[in-house]
Amino acid sequence: MSDAGTLTRADLADSVHETLGLSRADSAQLVESVLAHMCDALSDGENVKISGFGSFVLRDKGERIGRNPKTGVEVPIAPRRVLTFRASQSMRETIAQGA
Repeated sequence: MSDAGTLTRADLADSVHETLGLSRADSAQLVESVLAHMCDALSDGENVKISGFGSFVLRDKGERIGRNPKTGVEVPIAPRRVLTFRASQSMRETIAQGA
């Protein structure tokens, strides 16, 4: 993992390289391909479920009235689609054990 405590694409590619023995270029291409496939599915309106990891779920949020906290003025918030992540039960248990 990177020094900043964030797992990056490069870290994933390095892990694939070390685990599978693919070249660094092939490992990076594999990671990019998987991420691109996930992005394509999500942009097409599909949810992405990775067993043992979690689910990326699209939710449509309707229009609503929000309030500017500084001025108190009400403003309409446009309907939009949001992406949420829900960790699998095994992922939650793994994280809880590490704490």
